[in-house]
Amino acid sequence: MQELDLHSLLDSAINASIKAGDEIMKIYDTSFEVKAKEDDSPLTIADKNSNAIIEKALKISKIPFLSEEGKDIPYSERKEWNYLWIVDPLDGTKEFIKKNGEFTVNIALVKKQKPILGVIYVPCTNELYYALEGLGAFKATIEGLYNGIESLLKNSSKLPINQNRSNYIVVGSRSHMSKETQNYFDKKKKEHDSVEILAVGSSLKICMVAEGKADAYPRYAPTMEWDTAAGHAIANMAGFKIIEYNSYNEITYNKEELLNPWFLVS
Repeated sequence: MQELDLHSLLDSAINASIKAGDEIMKIYDTSFEVKAKEDDSPLTIADKNSNAIIEKALKISKIPFLSEEGKDIPYSERKEWNYLWIVDPLDGTKEFIKKNGEFTVNIALVKKQKPILGVIYVPCTNELYYALEGLGAFKATIEGLYNGIESLLKNSSKLPINQNRSNYIVVGSRSHMSKETQNYFDKKKKEHDSVEILAVGSSLKICMVAEGKADAYPRYAPTMEWDTAAGHAIANMAGFKIIEYNSYNEITYNKEELLNPWFLVS
């Protein structure tokens, strides 16, 4: 494959995330139907519509596309991909259904199992987190029409942002708690004078660490690759790592098993 124009791909991913977010918000404001997926987790028309918008927008790149919709693509085919998009069209479906606003659109570009581009858009607040290898990680608020990456960069804050706080903040899942996670919380309470624990939905937890609003996010419960790939790129470009539980290895992508190992963002 010829060398990719990564700035152009970032521009396309941001544009796709905003369009998908607009579609999600149209459905968010209605009495939508909720169905159960094979694993009993919820699915809405918002997931499907968002996925269709993103897949159509990124198809022009001719880079393979992986989301939950395509989880049955054989590994024998996927392992030949040097690059691929990994997408979660609606991360935090439970939060979407609860209407608490804590859901996101996640788009990542992965090169040889490592995320090198990440976009996370928060439809309810118009907040956008984005990152590109060699460029850095940024946060912006989308006001009005999106006018391209060069204009966006002028109105973005580089991550992490100095928060001027002395307390130690740990973020955890609003919907998934485990004994190991509680043990981590207890350990930090012994190590620091002032520890605050926040429950937050979706990939916003990774964004909070990348932004500097939190110090750590232990995820000792199941996640899939599309839950973390975009956030992983943003965290990495902001100077943070996503390390496997009881290991010093960063988690990788486009594995034969798309289930992530347990991990810690810090």
